[in-house]
Amino acid sequence: MTPESTRDKIPVGSSVRVESVSPTDSDEVWVKKNGYLQQDTVELASAQDPVGSARIIDTAPAMFDTAGLVAEQFEATSLDGTQIPYFLVRRKDIPLDGSTPTVLNGYGGFQISQLPEYMPDWGAAWLEKGGALAVANIRGGGEFGPAWHKAALQEKRHKAYEDFEAVARDLISRGVTSPERLACQGDSNGGLLVGNMVTREGARLFGAAVCMVPLLDMRRYAKLLAGASWMAEYGNPDDPEQWKFIRTFSPYQRVEDVCLKPGSGWKCPKVLFTTSTKDDRVHPGHARKMVKRLHDEVPAQQAPMVVYWENTEGGHGGTADNKQKSYMGSLIFTFLWNTIGAEGGQK
Repeated sequence: MTPESTRDKIPVGSSVRVESVSPTDSDEVWVKKNGYLQQDTVELASAQDPVGSARIIDTAPAMFDTAGLVAEQFEATSLDGTQIPYFLVRRKDIPLDGSTPTVLNGYGGFQISQLPEYMPDWGAAWLEKGGALAVANIRGGGEFGPAWHKAALQEKRHKAYEDFEAVARDLISRGVTSPERLACQGDSNGGLLVGNMVTREGARLFGAAVCMVPLLDMRRYAKLLAGASWMAEYGNPDDPEQWKFIRTFSPYQRVEDVCLKPGSGWKCPKVLFTTSTKDDRVHPGHARKMVKRLHDEVPAQQAPMVVYWENTEGGHGGTADNKQKSYMGSLIFTFLWNTIGAEGGQK
């Protein structure tokens, strides 16, 4: 690769970060690039001409075969008319007949942006094998500044979930996938997102769900571990007026309040919950209680598969070392292929 190649337009699904080498002694900058289909690359450039002067210092090895893969960006229209961007990574030659196993990932909180990144595990275990991956930039995140975050705070939390459902519908309407071939996945606040997908009307959009180190019982979240520090995001459940809106996005309560009401027609997607005994941020009790409620209170025909894995180490990341991370990844990808994959989707 020559320096001239850095003049090319940044590909869709790529990220570029610029950091000063020394803010007092040099006008040089580090230019760090990666993306869904691009491994990490570090360039050194002049701040006066970061494109023309850039030269590659190092490139990480490729960890999966990107031949035949494409990264795209689309927009879905949310319930209130807001346009919600999302990325889609897939094989170029997939038939647009709804048959592609697709995982939709999201977060939507704490002004955290879902930026493109190189994900070797998803590349090797999912994309290479014909699956598609979508990442939704829903409100609550930081992709478009503070206003994008504030648009889904507290009593407006439902906006994030409406956005995510809109992206799911868009993937289906484009023919990329279908409800029996579509899964949702998220961790931490993203686990709360998935918990809501499992217990909202949007459950009909998904054949499976992966809910990792999740917040789920929002009645008690502020009393557990770091939860009290998140009341600016979700609200105070001890305030009767705030609990009224918090309860509407608390999956543990929604099972009783909404899902099991006569005539609701609700059916739980096949779902895998993962957590860590030593999570010091989100208490594992959230996932434990939710699984018990789904097992004990929901008829089997309404919750056909509820799977649970709790690692004894790892903190909020869920794993303590690469061996445990590989094991958890194997569980997740096996679950996904067995539920929305080529065989699982036909069951």
